[in-house]
Amino acid sequence: MLTGVALALTPAPDGLAPYAWQYFALFAAVILALITEPLPAAAVGLIGVTFAATFGLIFTPAEMADPAFKFPAESLKWALAGFANGTVWLIFAAFVFAMGYDKTGLGRRIALVLVKSLGGRTLGLGYAIALSDLALAPFTPSNTARSAGAIFPVIVSIPGLYGSGPGESARRIGSYLMWVAFAATCVTSSMFVTALAPNLLALELVRKATGVEITWTSWFIGFLPVGGPLLLLLPWLVYKLYPPEIRRSAEVPRWAALELAKLGAITAKETIMAVLVVVALGLWIAGGSVIEATMVALVGISLMLIFAVVSWDDIVGNTAAWNVLVWFATLVVLADGLSKVGVVGWIGRGASAVLAGQSPMFVMTMLVMLFFLLHYMFASLTAHATALLPVFVAAGASVPGLPVRVFVMLLVFSLGIMGVLTPYATGPAPVYFASGYISRKDFWKLGLVFGLIFLGALLLVGTPYLLIT
Repeated sequence: MLTGVALALTPAPDGLAPYAWQYFALFAAVILALITEPLPAAAVGLIGVTFAATFGLIFTPAEMADPAFKFPAESLKWALAGFANGTVWLIFAAFVFAMGYDKTGLGRRIALVLVKSLGGRTLGLGYAIALSDLALAPFTPSNTARSAGAIFPVIVSIPGLYGSGPGESARRIGSYLMWVAFAATCVTSSMFVTALAPNLLALELVRKATGVEITWTSWFIGFLPVGGPLLLLLPWLVYKLYPPEIRRSAEVPRWAALELAKLGAITAKETIMAVLVVVALGLWIAGGSVIEATMVALVGISLMLIFAVVSWDDIVGNTAAWNVLVWFATLVVLADGLSKVGVVGWIGRGASAVLAGQSPMFVMTMLVMLFFLLHYMFASLTAHATALLPVFVAAGASVPGLPVRVFVMLLVFSLGIMGVLTPYATGPAPVYFASGYISRKDFWKLGLVFGLIFLGALLLVGTPYLLIT
């Protein structure tokens, strides 16, 4: 809070309106509070949105002075906009699906099958999770639906089989599995243009700004030398950098086989849950032109209630789900406000001016790095692409000699992998963070480490490859 006040009292930088600087000060205070956690994350987000809306920090003086402008109504409309965001509700639905897996026992059954087959080595489980995400990625243009809705509800049942739970025992194996799953979906989100909705948006923004056309095939081939090795190395890298305490257990697969035998035949509710998941997954993959991904999730929840897979009391009592919903809804609004008040455009113009006169390759590298690292300020990849991509494309394209096609491909390829940076950087992030298996400190530290690894691979491998193809 003191940081925000100090920034707000500092004169606004040249080129940035005082009201925009005040909003930035508030946003900086919110981000620092999310890192230090003097209050729960959802409370911090709610306070930030409430403060900005109450004092009209999001509106220009011209808007406020217009007699036709309805300040209280418009302020409230802005503050509540995040709760109408589809991704926010898709994240919430992921928690309900996970609850369905747990209550029916289907999650435990699937987890036991995985443990029986691959549980002899923790590293084997890591590769099974990463490859499962890869198999779904080309056909699922929502990493939230893919990872938070399909992968997470299954793997969250696995750590308990090894005596690993949220909190003190998380590092036994749960922390490793959760981070592998989260980091893997960030890589696969950049692997295919159809693996992440903002990818499709980015292609249209790039085409309009530069005329550069990027096809599904050219995207895949362009990122493969970066994403292929990253995905193959990822479970091993996590194994080395964030090692689980349990490495192998010859007894666990045998125990899993005995537990499966005790479960007996699959129950009716397990069958219903399995059918609902398969149908939801099919619609997420192939039904985008018919029904939106969030609506699929809401239909799934409704059917779970109708068939008594979960009860309404179960949903109401899921405090983690409601906490994440409020947290993410408020952060989406706050991040969108940065673009609305002009902070994002000011940053882009400043970067272009600072890099003027440098070599084209240096400028390109610096702009890609800045584009990537600025995602610390965003709670949505779509918002990031919408707000920053046109600014950065314009800045790079104005540099004589800069390879525009290579530059824009590096920018769009970075969208998925930048999701690894923070607990709010992309849809699945709050789900894995709220699982309790990865502490706040570890999540921020791992996000930075793997963010730099992903960015380094993109620049050191992707740049020379794209320049020669």
